[in-house]
Amino acid sequence: MSSTSVVRPSYAAVLRIPYARRTFAAALLGRLSYGIVPLSVMLAVTRASGSYAVAGVVMALFSGTSVFLSPARAALIDRHGPRRALVPMVAAYTALLGLLTVTVWRPGVASPLVLGAVTAAAGACTPPLGPTMRAVWGRIADDRALVQRAYSLDAVAEELLFVSGPLLVGVVVGFAPPALGIVVGAALIAAGTAAFVASPPVRDLTPGGVRARVRGKGRRRVLRGIGRPVIAAAGVGLALGSVELLVVAFAEGRGHGSDSVAWVLAAMSAGSAVGGLANGAVVWRTSAGLRLPLLVAGLGLALLGAALAPGLGTLASAMAVAGLFVAPAITTAYLIADETAAPEARVQAGAWVNTAVNAGATAGTAAAGLLVGGLSTGWCFAVTGAVTLLAAVAAARGATRDGGAPEEETVGKVGDGGAARAA
Repeated sequence: MSSTSVVRPSYAAVLRIPYARRTFAAALLGRLSYGIVPLSVMLAVTRASGSYAVAGVVMALFSGTSVFLSPARAALIDRHGPRRALVPMVAAYTALLGLLTVTVWRPGVASPLVLGAVTAAAGACTPPLGPTMRAVWGRIADDRALVQRAYSLDAVAEELLFVSGPLLVGVVVGFAPPALGIVVGAALIAAGTAAFVASPPVRDLTPGGVRARVRGKGRRRVLRGIGRPVIAAAGVGLALGSVELLVVAFAEGRGHGSDSVAWVLAAMSAGSAVGGLANGAVVWRTSAGLRLPLLVAGLGLALLGAALAPGLGTLASAMAVAGLFVAPAITTAYLIADETAAPEARVQAGAWVNTAVNAGATAGTAAAGLLVGGLSTGWCFAVTGAVTLLAAVAAARGATRDGGAPEEETVGKVGDGGAARAA
């Protein structure tokens, strides 16, 4: 390992890792489907059923099985390797999306029960390309600083995918039924996964003797240490889920249109992208365990500031500041999960963090809906900020117990483990 990569690894250095560009591009191609399929399914089911209520229930089933079964799907990858686990998942997922496309192509044909069953089954088979790609980054990067930079690049790219995906759906529905968007999403994840598992770093990720080790250690020992990043990620997710609804309520309460909401949320996304890139560029002297609660606390304080915003312009500024902490906090949570979990459970650890973010977002949206009915938006932002600070306190207590050596002291550990790491 060169001293240059330890002191100041660049994003270019990440992409110069052998096979990194090929593997990352394939993963991003497949993950673009995540930004296309949900909106396409919602629009297609709404058109087919003629009911927003049916569409809401169907999407809840799709999201629920996708999010909460993510650790179980990741466990299959840790146990059997990406090629043996991802390929059957993608085959089942694309087949179910194809069946759903046929079901919703003609309005008024399918029953709500059939729509719910097919979408729930499709969600249960969603391939965890994101956690798998992060496990690959941890294996192919040769020091901790380079892994940090790779995770930051991954987080920013994923943010852009979730922005561009709905835009592509808008283009599709401009000239075709929304069911075509489901087809496009299925084709993207099939093509991306095929290229991903054919890449040498992924092809070399074989389970080896993992199964015996996992059975011997037990689930708790294999996933020991991920509670802190999971709690922090859930706090960030809760903040994100609340903010989306609170911004809508804030804008409508002051007579602004939906275009204003889009600009405020875009300011937060832009802040997140900037924060993510900056986080990866800094050579940190403190451990990820000590940084994580500070980043979550920064998000909470920014939301407390948003509670004082008198107008949409100041709210957009507050959201941009809040966004600065989002991607760094999530990236740091992934780093801690990857570093503390057993080598044979890296994908599972990342999936648990991802599940925590999504579950927190779902809970945050529901809680914000209840709060908006009885409190002003200012107080709602204050409550959201206070809960986020509580998550930061919980993460800080874990960091205090763990101690947390400076990050340079952990450089080089990422490469340890050899074949076990490849599982």
